Amino acid sequence: MDAPTPENDTESTKEKLPRESHLRSILKAVSWRLLATLTTVLIAYMMIGDVNVAMKIGAVEVVAKMLIYYFHERAWAQVPLGTIRKLIPSGSK
Repeated sequence: MDAPTPENDTESTKEKLPRESHLRSILKAVSWRLLATLTTVLIAYMMIGDVNVAMKIGAVEVVAKMLIYYFHERAWAQVPLGTIRKLIPSGSK
């Protein structure tokens, strides 16, 4: 029995893989951010012992990390490493 060629294997795999909806991706991102922030609040509380200060740290952390992630993504958008880009002739639209 011959092994499948990479092209055929890739095509058949694409057809079989379940795709996630945008809503599912958003819900996963929100649930991850909540879990990460709650972890930060818990660690801050364990170290400081003041729930109000821990909550403030968590509030700052969630906003700061969203901003940092945005700028991180924008910076990576400028790096061609690992992307596949096609050259488009200048006369084509």
